[in-house]
Amino acid sequence: MGRRCFYSFHYANDSWRVSTVKGIGTVEGQPLVSGNQWEEVERGGDRSIQRWIDDQMKGRSCLIVLIGSATAGRRWVNYEIEKAWNDGKGVLGIHIHNLLDRYGYTSAKGSNPFARFTVGQQPLSNWAKTYDPPFTDSKQVYANIAGNIESWIESAIKLRNGG
Repeated sequence: MGRRCFYSFHYANDSWRVSTVKGIGTVEGQPLVSGNQWEEVERGGDRSIQRWIDDQMKGRSCLIVLIGSATAGRRWVNYEIEKAWNDGKGVLGIHIHNLLDRYGYTSAKGSNPFARFTVGQQPLSNWAKTYDPPFTDSKQVYANIAGNIESWIESAIKLRNGG
């Protein structure tokens, strides 16, 4: 198993696609919680959600934002990006819109979730790269992510550390 990473994503829209990426198996990510488990965390309010995120990020070296059609701008995705950056973690994004969902559909390409962040006067995108597999076929997209995710993570960590 490779690096320990934290996956950030829009649960309602993309949990199936995220499961597909996690199934690659080369990255140790936090366990995906079921809808019922997440509802339990949410019932505890904002502090409960923040505590869950903070706990899950401990010991992770990189944040991977899996970018679906509505990921950018989501409150907790923004929190995760900011926290990961402030904690010195590598940060990267992967567009997953061309992976099939549980019904066999793809979705629209989402916006860059790093576009609204700056580090000093520089855009966060100088350090947080996004990758968009150049295929429309879900199997090819999966193969592209599987073949590159480890090097993308290493690049993100290297960029974050000034290399």
